[in-house]
Amino acid sequence: MQLPVNHFKHALAAGTPQIGIWSSLSSHLTVEVIAGAGFDWVLLDMEHAPNDLESIHTQLQAAAPYPTHPVVRVPWNDMVMLKRVLDVGAQSVLIPMIDTPEQAREAVSFTRYPPKGVRGMGGTTRATRYGRIKDYAQHAERELCVLLQVETELALNNLEAIAAVDGVDGIFIGPADLHASFGFAGHGHHPEIWPKIEEAMRRIRKAGKAPGFLTPVEPDAKRILDVGGLFVAVGTDATLLARGADALAGRFKAGS
Repeated sequence: MQLPVNHFKHALAAGTPQIGIWSSLSSHLTVEVIAGAGFDWVLLDMEHAPNDLESIHTQLQAAAPYPTHPVVRVPWNDMVMLKRVLDVGAQSVLIPMIDTPEQAREAVSFTRYPPKGVRGMGGTTRATRYGRIKDYAQHAERELCVLLQVETELALNNLEAIAAVDGVDGIFIGPADLHASFGFAGHGHHPEIWPKIEEAMRRIRKAGKAPGFLTPVEPDAKRILDVGGLFVAVGTDATLLARGADALAGRFKAGS
C-alpha cells in the first residue's frame, strides 16, 4: 500500500490558491456535509472548538471519501498532541502562536522522525494504514504539510526568519489575535492592522512560503487572494448554520 499523496501541500508549493472552510462544530456529520461542497480544504479546529483526539479521528474518516483536504489545527505547539494527531492520519497541521524561528524549528521537529526530529514511532496507526504502508517512516515527511500561525506583533517582526525554517510549508496570519496583539481585541478589520496583514501576505510569498488567512467577508477574502494568499478560508460552519437559522426564523417570525 502506498503513502497517500497530499494534493493540498503540492498545490501550495505550485502556487495554486486553495479555498477552504473552517469547521468548529466538532461533528463528523458536519464535516461530511461540508466536505462534499467542493472546497479545496477544511480546517478541523482543536484550538477554539471542543474537539478531542477521538472526534478529530472520526472527522478525518468523514472527510476521507472527498477531495476536500482536512487540515487539523492543534491547540498548541505540543510534541505529544502533534504526534497523536499525525498518528490518526492528519497529513496537514496548523500550529498556533508561533512567535520566533526557534518555536518554528521546534514545531517542525515534532512532525519529523529521528534524526531530523523527535516524533515518536508507532507501527500500526491509521497514518500507516494499520501497518500496511511498510515504508511510512521513511517517506511520511514528503507528504506532511506544516503550517504555522503568526498572530502577534513579535511574530510579524520575525516573519522572514520564521518562513526561512526548513520544513515550514505555509504561514497563516491569525487576524483576531493579531488585532488583539496591537490593542484592538474584538476587531476584524481595523484600518491600522489591515495594511499589516496585506503586507504580511506579500512578505510570506516573497520568502517562498504559502500565506494563509480566514475571513467570512467576501471582499476581504478576494483582497487577500489578490495580494498573494494561497490557502484562504472563506467561511465557518458555525457561522453558516447560525446565519442561515437566523434568516429562516426571521422570515417566519417577523412581526410576531
